[in-house]
Amino acid sequence: MFLVNQGDDTCSIVNNCKVSRNANDDDLKKSYRRLAMKWHSDKNPLTKKAAEAKFKQISEAYDVLSDPQRRHAYDQHGGFDLFPKIVHEILKIEIKPGWKKGTKITFPEKGGNQEPGVTPADLTFVVDEKPHPVYTRDGIDLIVKKKVSLIEALTGVTLSLTTLDGRNLTIPVLDIVKPGQEIVIPNERMPTKEDPLKIGDLRVNLDVLFPSRLTSEQKNGLKRVLGGTLMELKNI
Repeated sequence: MFLVNQGDDTCSIVNNCKVSRNANDDDLKKSYRRLAMKWHSDKNPLTKKAAEAKFKQISEAYDVLSDPQRRHAYDQHGGFDLFPKIVHEILKIEIKPGWKKGTKITFPEKGGNQEPGVTPADLTFVVDEKPHPVYTRDGIDLIVKKKVSLIEALTGVTLSLTTLDGRNLTIPVLDIVKPGQEIVIPNERMPTKEDPLKIGDLRVNLDVLFPSRLTSEQKNGLKRVLGGTLMELKNI
């Protein structure tokens, strides 16, 4: 059986169990199963950590040798320095204001190890957006939905919001609110990717909550209070 021996820099395949280079798939499977059982952590409770590392090496070796293309590469290169050196590199991505879902960030030739002489592929990250519990995004505008009672819609209300950057925003609504009405607060997020200085608007969608039922006394009271207003509306 051939094992993947991971050193500090180089990943090489070595012959650990005297299985011939011409071993077929059945031979490899038998050796893999035997070694996997031998080094399973449950069978090595006193050296569990070392056994897990050995088990991982066995699995990686089997993955290489059970793949026809990678097995062919091993046969051609003789088993040592088969793979290029592994460079442990941390790629940092600075998320810029205004980036939206689908924005792509590409690192040329950072797509992992390849065969010797082959240029590594590019590594591309695609931005996704995590839903926000309060705000939704529409282009460079932010949308928030707020519910107001019928009394608040008729007599006025002050809305309080916490912005994405942690500011407390107070919005006085003095006019009568109609169902589905939208209030636009200019320059309250989002910036654009192309021009960070261009700020979108905050759009507050108002939903008026009507009572499910009214008593006769309440109905008569509304008629007394709003009777003149209703007549004026009919004449418009």
